[in-house]
Amino acid sequence: MLTKRIIPCLDIKDNRVVKGVKFLGLRDAGDPIEVAKIYDRQQADELVFLDITASFENRKTLVDLVAGIAENIYMPFTVGGGIRDIDDIRELLNAGADKVSLNTTAVKYPEIISEASSKFGSQCIVVAIDAKKSHQVTKSPSHQREVYINGGRTITELDALDWAKKAAELGAGEILLTSMDYDGTKDGFDIPLTRAVTRSVNIPVIASGGAGRPEDFYAVFKDGGADAGLAASIFHYQEYSVAQVKSYLKEKGIPVRN
Repeated sequence: MLTKRIIPCLDIKDNRVVKGVKFLGLRDAGDPIEVAKIYDRQQADELVFLDITASFENRKTLVDLVAGIAENIYMPFTVGGGIRDIDDIRELLNAGADKVSLNTTAVKYPEIISEASSKFGSQCIVVAIDAKKSHQVTKSPSHQREVYINGGRTITELDALDWAKKAAELGAGEILLTSMDYDGTKDGFDIPLTRAVTRSVNIPVIASGGAGRPEDFYAVFKDGGADAGLAASIFHYQEYSVAQVKSYLKEKGIPVRN
């Protein structure tokens, strides 16, 4: 089994870290640079920065803030939100991001995945998928998650599993899979959704949405097949540290980085 990654996430709104439940009810969680430095000291495996209102507000990602964070951390750093074209990707990579996360633009213009992977390498290109349970009756339980864009505000006609497969085929190096139904609930990751995607693509999948305790990471790795687990609430509000999660996983036989 390959080493599993533990990834804190900074959802950014108005230059502050925020966290909500199911993408709603956002509350403040601190200064982005200071929070990032804490996770760097905790030896998180990576950090994800998502400018959650950039696409909805039709503006670019906060490049200066990205640069400020990059200057203060040593772990790999993924940035998403408001990326509209290849030039935006280049600007963020030049500002210190190691990877970029594409969501809204990838759905609207799927060809950007192939173009970006060709120009910068697939290892730099993450496709983020925000998925929510559908009320429509379908044949398979794995085909009951609809893709949302614009920070979870706009529903699309895409099925999450089909879109994950397409993104991988187009050259994405990784999938960041967020269950909107589980986001911020601390009830555990969406195992059925995660399992369906990990079994259908041959690229790493980061599971996001629902982490409430170390046991949840164990479940998403063991039963969901995820390559990484992303969380915000339990880390931001110091319910658990990255080290505590890793220690638990080591005890359970899950390989993690020191």
